[in-house]
Amino acid sequence: MTETTPDSLIPYDDIVQDALRGVVSRVLRRIQADGGLPGGHHFYIAFRTRAPGVAIPAHLKERYPDEMTIVIQHRYWDLVVADDHFSIGLSFNQMPATLVIPYDAIVGFVDPAVNFALQFAAKDGEIPPDQPPEPEAPPPETDGGSNSGNVVTLDRFRRK
Repeated sequence: MTETTPDSLIPYDDIVQDALRGVVSRVLRRIQADGGLPGGHHFYIAFRTRAPGVAIPAHLKERYPDEMTIVIQHRYWDLVVADDHFSIGLSFNQMPATLVIPYDAIVGFVDPAVNFALQFAAKDGEIPPDQPPEPEAPPPETDGGSNSGNVVTLDRFRRK
Protein backbone atom coordinates (compact mmCIF):
# COMPACT_ATOMS: atom_id res chain seq x y z
CA MET A 1 0.00 0.00 0.00
CA THR A 2 1.41 3.40 -0.98
CA GLU A 3 0.85 6.65 0.84
CA THR A 4 0.93 9.11 -2.05
CA THR A 5 -1.60 11.87 -2.36
CA PRO A 6 -3.91 11.29 -5.33
CA ASP A 7 -4.27 14.00 -7.97
CA SER A 8 -7.29 16.16 -7.29
CA LEU A 9 -10.02 16.49 -9.86
CA ILE A 10 -11.07 19.73 -8.13
CA PRO A 11 -8.86 22.75 -8.97
CA TYR A 12 -8.30 23.82 -5.36
CA ASP A 13 -5.31 26.05 -6.16
CA ASP A 14 -7.32 28.04 -8.71
CA ILE A 15 -10.26 28.35 -6.32
CA VAL A 16 -8.00 29.67 -3.54
CA GLN A 17 -6.29 32.14 -5.91
CA ASP A 18 -9.70 33.46 -7.05
CA ALA A 19 -10.82 33.82 -3.42
CA LEU A 20 -7.68 35.78 -2.54
CA ARG A 21 -8.20 38.05 -5.54
CA GLY A 22 -11.65 38.62 -4.04
CA VAL A 23 -9.87 40.11 -1.01
CA VAL A 24 -8.37 42.76 -3.28
CA SER A 25 -11.81 43.49 -4.74
CA ARG A 26 -13.41 43.79 -1.30
CA VAL A 27 -10.68 46.13 -0.05
CA LEU A 28 -11.01 48.36 -3.11
CA ARG A 29 -14.82 48.39 -2.79
CA ARG A 30 -14.45 49.54 0.80
CA ILE A 31 -12.07 52.33 -0.22
CA GLN A 32 -14.48 53.36 -2.99
CA ALA A 33 -17.44 53.42 -0.58
CA ASP A 34 -15.53 55.29 2.15
CA GLY A 35 -14.16 57.85 -0.30
CA GLY A 36 -10.52 57.26 0.56
CA LEU A 37 -7.91 55.30 2.42
CA PRO A 38 -8.08 55.23 6.22
CA GLY A 39 -5.08 56.13 8.38
CA GLY A 40 -1.71 55.27 6.90
CA HIS A 41 -2.99 52.54 4.61
CA HIS A 42 -1.66 52.53 1.06
CA PHE A 43 -1.41 49.80 -1.55
CA TYR A 44 1.12 48.48 -4.01
CA ILE A 45 -0.67 46.50 -6.71
CA ALA A 46 1.49 44.59 -9.19
CA PHE A 47 -0.10 43.33 -12.39
CA ARG A 48 0.79 41.82 -15.74
CA THR A 49 0.54 44.55 -18.35
CA ARG A 50 -0.16 42.11 -21.23
CA ALA A 51 -2.89 40.17 -19.47
CA PRO A 52 -6.30 40.06 -21.20
CA GLY A 53 -8.46 43.06 -20.34
CA VAL A 54 -5.64 45.32 -19.09
CA ALA A 55 -5.95 48.84 -20.52
CA ILE A 56 -3.07 51.22 -19.87
CA PRO A 57 -1.56 54.01 -21.96
CA ALA A 58 0.87 52.87 -24.67
CA HIS A 59 3.83 54.68 -23.10
CA LEU A 60 3.36 52.70 -19.87
CA LYS A 61 2.99 49.40 -21.70
CA GLU A 62 6.17 50.20 -23.62
CA ARG A 63 8.06 51.05 -20.43
CA TYR A 64 6.63 48.07 -18.51
CA PRO A 65 6.04 45.39 -21.15
CA ASP A 66 5.47 42.53 -18.70
CA GLU A 67 4.64 43.76 -15.22
CA MET A 68 4.25 47.01 -13.34
CA THR A 69 3.28 48.10 -9.85
CA ILE A 70 1.02 51.02 -9.03
CA VAL A 71 0.82 52.82 -5.72
CA ILE A 72 -2.56 53.88 -4.41
CA GLN A 73 -2.01 56.42 -1.67
CA HIS A 74 -2.53 60.18 -1.84
CA ARG A 75 -3.24 61.12 -5.44
CA TYR A 76 -5.69 58.95 -7.29
CA TRP A 77 -9.14 59.56 -8.68
CA ASP A 78 -12.13 57.90 -10.29
CA LEU A 79 -11.72 54.54 -8.53
CA VAL A 80 -14.39 52.29 -10.01
CA VAL A 81 -14.62 48.72 -8.71
CA ALA A 82 -16.42 46.11 -10.81
CA ASP A 83 -16.90 42.37 -10.35
CA ASP A 84 -13.97 41.35 -12.57
CA HIS A 85 -11.76 44.47 -12.70
CA PHE A 86 -11.15 47.94 -11.33
CA SER A 87 -10.23 51.22 -12.97
CA ILE A 88 -8.37 54.11 -11.44
CA GLY A 89 -6.89 57.45 -12.40
CA LEU A 90 -3.22 57.99 -11.54
CA SER A 91 -0.53 60.42 -12.54
CA PHE A 92 2.76 59.27 -14.11
CA ASN A 93 5.37 62.04 -14.47
CA GLN A 94 2.58 64.62 -14.10
CA MET A 95 0.62 62.95 -16.92
CA PRO A 96 -2.85 61.75 -15.89
CA ALA A 97 -3.83 58.25 -16.97
CA THR A 98 -6.75 55.90 -16.47
CA LEU A 99 -5.84 52.25 -15.93
CA VAL A 100 -8.20 49.28 -16.19
CA ILE A 101 -6.91 46.22 -14.35
CA PRO A 102 -8.73 42.87 -14.23
CA TYR A 103 -8.26 41.00 -10.96
CA ASP A 104 -6.91 38.03 -12.95
CA ALA A 105 -3.97 40.23 -14.04
CA ILE A 106 -2.90 41.02 -10.47
CA VAL A 107 0.23 39.22 -9.27
CA GLY A 108 0.73 41.03 -5.97
CA PHE A 109 -1.06 43.20 -3.44
CA VAL A 110 0.73 44.83 -0.51
CA ASP A 111 -0.41 47.18 2.25
CA PRO A 112 2.92 48.05 3.90
CA ALA A 113 1.20 50.10 6.61
CA VAL A 114 0.08 46.85 8.25
CA ASN A 115 2.63 44.43 6.74
CA PHE A 116 -0.04 42.62 4.69
CA ALA A 117 0.85 41.01 1.37
CA LEU A 118 -0.71 38.62 -1.14
CA GLN A 119 1.11 37.06 -4.07
CA PHE A 120 -0.75 35.34 -6.90
CA ALA A 121 0.31 32.55 -9.22
CA ALA A 122 -0.22 32.70 -12.97
CA LYS A 123 -3.45 31.10 -14.17
CA ASP A 124 -3.25 27.66 -15.82
CA GLY A 125 -1.81 27.97 -19.29
CA GLU A 126 -0.20 31.36 -18.57
CA ILE A 127 3.53 31.72 -18.60
CA PRO A 128 4.74 34.23 -16.00
CA PRO A 129 7.06 36.90 -17.42
CA ASP A 130 10.78 36.72 -16.77
CA GLN A 131 11.71 38.51 -13.58
CA PRO A 132 12.43 42.11 -14.64
CA PRO A 133 15.46 43.88 -13.21
CA GLU A 134 14.73 45.56 -9.92
CA PRO A 135 14.01 49.28 -10.41
CA GLU A 136 15.67 51.92 -8.28
CA ALA A 137 13.96 52.68 -4.98
CA PRO A 138 11.41 55.51 -5.28
CA PRO A 139 12.38 58.90 -3.85
CA PRO A 140 10.96 59.70 -0.40
CA GLU A 141 7.34 60.81 -0.23
CA THR A 142 6.68 64.55 -0.05
CA ASP A 143 3.81 66.29 1.68
CA GLY A 144 2.02 66.73 -1.66
CA GLY A 145 2.05 63.01 -2.34
CA SER A 146 3.44 63.63 -5.79
CA ASN A 147 5.16 60.23 -5.85
CA SER A 148 1.95 58.25 -5.64
CA GLY A 149 2.28 57.32 -9.33
CA ASN A 150 5.72 55.76 -8.96
CA VAL A 151 6.25 52.19 -9.98
CA VAL A 152 7.97 50.12 -7.31
CA THR A 153 9.05 46.52 -6.95
CA LEU A 154 7.42 44.07 -4.56
CA ASP A 155 10.55 41.91 -4.27
CA ARG A 156 11.24 42.97 -0.70
CA PHE A 157 7.79 41.71 0.32
CA ARG A 158 8.02 38.39 -1.53
CA ARG A 159 8.97 35.21 0.24
CA LYS A 160 12.16 33.74 -1.09
